[in-house]
Amino acid sequence: MTAVADWLGAACLLAGALLGLAAGIGVLRFPDVLDRMHAATKPQVLGVLLLLLGLALRLRTPADLGMIALVGVFQLATAPVAAQMVGRAAYRSGRVNRALLDTDELADR
Repeated sequence: MTAVADWLGAACLLAGALLGLAAGIGVLRFPDVLDRMHAATKPQVLGVLLLLLGLALRLRTPADLGMIALVGVFQLATAPVAAQMVGRAAYRSGRVNRALLDTDELADR
């Protein structure tokens, strides 16, 4: 059973690292602020959660599992808020190409 958990942990670590790499490449390659914001939050959060799952499968001590759970909760709580703030600041400063938006819900404000 321990060997299976170790292999699953290694697979989660590898998948999380690849998603983090994809997020980094997306931030460098995408042309628009909103596209970069999407690339910085979506695969990065899933990548961090996979890394944390891989760590949990490898470490398996109660103290480590508690700390890993806290890191995961804070990651899920802060990444959407940070993305919202970046998107709103980009919109207010005029760095968003409004022609690419399907609906502009902030146009009236």
